Amino acid sequence: MEALNGTIDPACLKGRPLAIDMLNQLDTFGYCLYFMLTLMSCVSLLVYLEQCAYIYKKLPYPKKTLVIWVNGAAPVISTMSCLAMWIPRAFMITDLTSNSYFAVVIYKILLLLIEELGGSNAFLEKFSGKPFWISTGPCCCCCPCLPDVPMSRRMLFLLKLGSLQYAILKTVFTVLSIVLWTNGNYDPTNLGIYGITLWISLFVGVLTIISLWPVAIVFMNMNRYLRPLRIIPKYAMYQLTLVLSQLQTSIVNIVALYGNIACAPPLSSQARGTMLNQQILIMEMFIITLVNRFLYRRTYEAVETHDSEENTTALPEATLMEHDV
Repeated sequence: MEALNGTIDPACLKGRPLAIDMLNQLDTFGYCLYFMLTLMSCVSLLVYLEQCAYIYKKLPYPKKTLVIWVNGAAPVISTMSCLAMWIPRAFMITDLTSNSYFAVVIYKILLLLIEELGGSNAFLEKFSGKPFWISTGPCCCCCPCLPDVPMSRRMLFLLKLGSLQYAILKTVFTVLSIVLWTNGNYDPTNLGIYGITLWISLFVGVLTIISLWPVAIVFMNMNRYLRPLRIIPKYAMYQLTLVLSQLQTSIVNIVALYGNIACAPPLSSQARGTMLNQQILIMEMFIITLVNRFLYRRTYEAVETHDSEENTTALPEATLMEHDV
């Protein structure tokens, strides 16, 4: 590291600059880059809002709320990255906000998979008592010897609970992190063993893995029934968003933490690494937003339910209905 050799620029030792200080350092190319990335972020948000209005009109409840939540992952991440790009000192709050939103999306994608089959009752009607393969990632992909588990109402509840816990606890840890940050106890760049940041990150990482497992279990066991609904490319977009927003960000931050990304005053090595990651995320989320819009605007077979004589929900009957979503 340059710091050990004593050759590091003193400006690189400073913290994250104010927005006005950073803007004063931009040249013509920098302003053009910021303009293009901001335009991409705004277009992503406008495309998403238009998609929300369209979905709200075309789909029944509760499927429309689930689709809106899932489609919002890429635009929210893009918008938060754009804000952090313009205001470097806000990166922690914007990062925690986008991560908290995506924690809810993980739970919503599980509910959407179930809802595409007609809801929980229809799901249990079709799979109750049937063995479910649980040797999937990210927890047990290397344990093919695990026995299959028969599906039941209790099993479905545990799957939902496994994803819901992350949506709740991630929000709790986000609020806790902000409170500790205001008191000077939480620093995202301090990953020392005696710092609280490392332990919060490790615990949240375990919660993330646990929440992803139920989604993978449900998808691997029922994707063949939903292929006409393009569920595989939709799930691929969800996973791609997860990898880019979580794994890519972690790798860039770790590389920058050890000074492997050259500083560019007034940005330190860590601040520049964060800035580069945010700029890349804006472009990636822009593409994912457009692909999602294409995937969710299609004609598919919807499940129509009807009331029985006892005013209870009967088995869903598949009827051909067109929804351009």
